[in-house]
Amino acid sequence: MKWQEIYNQKLTTAEEAIKLIKSGDKVVTGFGCGEPFGIERALVEHYQDYRDVEIISMLTLGDSPWCKPEMKGHFKLNCLFASQSNRKSISEGESEFTTSHFYEIPEIIEHYMCPRVSLVMVSPPDKHGYVSFGTTVDYTKGTTDYCEIVIAQVNKYMPRTFGNSIKHIREFTCFVEIDEPLPEVKTVNISSVEMEIGRYCASLIKDGDCLQLGIGGIPNAVCAQLYDKKNLGLHSELVGDGVVPLLEEGIINNKLKNTKRGRTVIGAAFGSKILNDYINNNPSVELHPIDYVNNPAKIALNDNMVSINSCIQVDLLGQVVSDTIGLSQFSAVGGQVDFVRGATMSKGGRSIIAMPSTARKGTVSRIVPLITEGSAVTTPRNDVNYVVTEYGIAQLKGKTVKERAKALIMIAHPAFRPHLMIEYRKRFKEEPFTREEMMGFTSVIRERSKERREAIKEATKEIRESSKERLEERREHVKEIISERKKKDVD
Repeated sequence: MKWQEIYNQKLTTAEEAIKLIKSGDKVVTGFGCGEPFGIERALVEHYQDYRDVEIISMLTLGDSPWCKPEMKGHFKLNCLFASQSNRKSISEGESEFTTSHFYEIPEIIEHYMCPRVSLVMVSPPDKHGYVSFGTTVDYTKGTTDYCEIVIAQVNKYMPRTFGNSIKHIREFTCFVEIDEPLPEVKTVNISSVEMEIGRYCASLIKDGDCLQLGIGGIPNAVCAQLYDKKNLGLHSELVGDGVVPLLEEGIINNKLKNTKRGRTVIGAAFGSKILNDYINNNPSVELHPIDYVNNPAKIALNDNMVSINSCIQVDLLGQVVSDTIGLSQFSAVGGQVDFVRGATMSKGGRSIIAMPSTARKGTVSRIVPLITEGSAVTTPRNDVNYVVTEYGIAQLKGKTVKERAKALIMIAHPAFRPHLMIEYRKRFKEEPFTREEMMGFTSVIRERSKERREAIKEATKEIRESSKERLEERREHVKEIISERKKKDVD
């Protein structure tokens, strides 16, 4: 039988497809830009038909309907990455959270969680009957190898990607055709603080390095300052729009990589249409399962691997907290430790933890004497190499605990340094800095403060000029409206 006939036999509606799911089932879904919202909506609409169904997922860009009060007893979320829409539910104990290094998640889902049903999103089949998992290979594609029931939303907006990203239609239980634009992670404006952090991070990157960047303001700020580099490589769990110009310009060309030479390797794409259009039918970009992409031993095969990750808090010992705020789950470990260790194992490799020096609009220091009670350490102090803020770079590897503390104090926000120095004296029974160091320290602070004040003045001036222009435009618009009304009154 030709594949087209098989496909048509397996084609059905979302309402019919979800009848294959039974009460008590464990259902694993795709995540991020590849979450099959069309099928999930049908499940939500028919929630009263189900009892005790566990939904297994990671980072969602949706509204986590499984967390709504009416879903209790029908659906329960077991999340591997807390998101904005489900943090409260996890904190209140209504939803579950399972912690894991990202590269181990495929094994954990298969052998420990043991779902019976897999819900995924794929591209339309090609002329040979193969669909692509597009933006989201990570753990998602692997679930279709062992789940008893595999339901796929076929979406024309899903890009067709290369690597270990395709599967024949014979290997699916059924298909539901629902075309809808993919959820997007759009690039936001980069702040001056993020640009400064990006500048310091970029100073640690050399020609020929292989990068892991992630998504968000800091990775985008790093990307914006790499245009003077040459022959960079890219091996990353996730990427956003920020890498596209570097790929198009050939700054990232992967020509010096030890593995997958000439190819960008990622586990998932977390961007907008800009990124999706770039990876669509692009043989230079390969998506692979996350137990390959994030495996520290595989990462380390590329020489000069540089990982850049962000965090919530760092203490004076260099312990990094990235996924919890006290007892509250904020996100997840993700691939931070995978890449920190992979980069460390790499010949010539470096790992960077980058963060703004403060949080909550400058009222809280991210560099602290002790991590917040209840918080979990994400990256142990022995794994940490560089820590970067907008105030500089602290290199911790091979340093004594006193040297670590001093290096971190020097890149903390000036407003919080006196308190950190007091804590240093209490702990180590000595002054953290000599008089000469303090003088140099103060001089650098003054210089940077002056630069920042000038930058703020310039930005304020631009905003005022822009506001004046907009105000003038509005006045002209109002005049036109009044003039038109007067003409009508005359008529």
